[in-house]
Amino acid sequence: QVQLVESGGGLVQPGGSMRLSCVASGRTSDSFVMAWFRQGPGKEREFLSALKWPGKYMYDTDSAKGRFLISGDNAKNTVYLRMNDLTPEDTAVYYCAAAVSCSGSGCYQASTYDYWGQGTQVTVSS
Repeated sequence: QVQLVESGGGLVQPGGSMRLSCVASGRTSDSFVMAWFRQGPGKEREFLSALKWPGKYMYDTDSAKGRFLISGDNAKNTVYLRMNDLTPEDTAVYYCAAAVSCSGSGCYQASTYDYWGQGTQVTVSS
């Protein structure tokens, strides 16, 4: 089993920045793919970005490009999501996820991921 624990969410003003962290424990592996998703009110869960240990491959979407940056610290089994220039539309629960493996378009699908964190709320509001 793998446990994922997110932290770093909260309230931030529009235009602000925030860094989320996800610590993985248990039966982790260097081959895992680590990803960030989010789910806004009344919306489907949305893929943001993914990182394959130890940072060789990354995937992201238009929602994340230019504002969100995924990074990882393999020694700490931690993945980060740095978010800049936040808007109210970024308000959502942010989830960390891990997949034993993925390839191509599958890396963008929530169904590919085997383990999930409990989520951390990010609220962007003045």
